[in-house]
Amino acid sequence: YSYEYQGLNGRLVITPLTDRCVMTLTTALSFKLGGAPAGPAGTGKTETVKDLAKSLALRCAVTNCGEGMDYKVMGTIFSGLTQTGFWG
Repeated sequence: YSYEYQGLNGRLVITPLTDRCVMTLTTALSFKLGGAPAGPAGTGKTETVKDLAKSLALRCAVTNCGEGMDYKVMGTIFSGLTQTGFWG
């Protein structure tokens, strides 16, 4: 993840929805903003963000939220993400 060669491995299939999501997120990043794709389950939001992070040579950490997570846990996660430079 220091821009080293990762090899030829599979990429996400580009559909109009994933293309629009990637274009929106990269535009937000160019303005030093972030983004959070939202929508129904199973539409490829997580995989799209992970694929974009991979293409930009950034680490991406996925956290699945549940009922047991409160604001303290989320604060700890966000603190760790900002300190390491990960996407979350």
